[in-house]
Amino acid sequence: MAIVLLWGSCALAAEHPRVLLLRGWFGVFSTGLDALADELKAKGIHVDVAGHLYWETAVEDIVRERAAGKVAPIVLVGHSQGANNVIDMARELAKHNIQVDLLVTLAPFLQEPVPANVLRAMNFYQSPGWGAPLTTAEGFHGKLLNIDVSGDWTITHISIDKSEKIHAKIAQEVLALAHR
Repeated sequence: MAIVLLWGSCALAAEHPRVLLLRGWFGVFSTGLDALADELKAKGIHVDVAGHLYWETAVEDIVRERAAGKVAPIVLVGHSQGANNVIDMARELAKHNIQVDLLVTLAPFLQEPVPANVLRAMNFYQSPGWGAPLTTAEGFHGKLLNIDVSGDWTITHISIDKSEKIHAKIAQEVLALAHR
């Protein structure tokens, strides 16, 4: 018998991570996140896709649900401004002693350091180009991977969220959390 947790209005198996994908400005250049969501859903993972301004509401929801005893792993993925906002989310969740199991940024711009409550962070960026390697805040003991995709001419700021190679890497990390 599986234990079921409620996240918003959706049921979620306890062993599966809760994944939130945040779009960049206006959401029009982050349509690849929809395809990533579909790929993860096909593997049984609960995924929500939202505009980057949703991040504060998402933090409130996570805090409330953690207080109610819901403990599914948290995965935050963002593109462009959404990438900056998933770092903001992690920082706000740290104030409530809530860990982020996986944080993925796709071409963030002028990003803040990854806070200490993040266990694993992956940053996809282009040098020269959009984004830069992430740094970590004081007390960070997790793992940070900065992945420069500038060698792949098919990846630009407006296509990085659509890259099948990047989707595969993200899915691999999410599925590892689901099967731990």
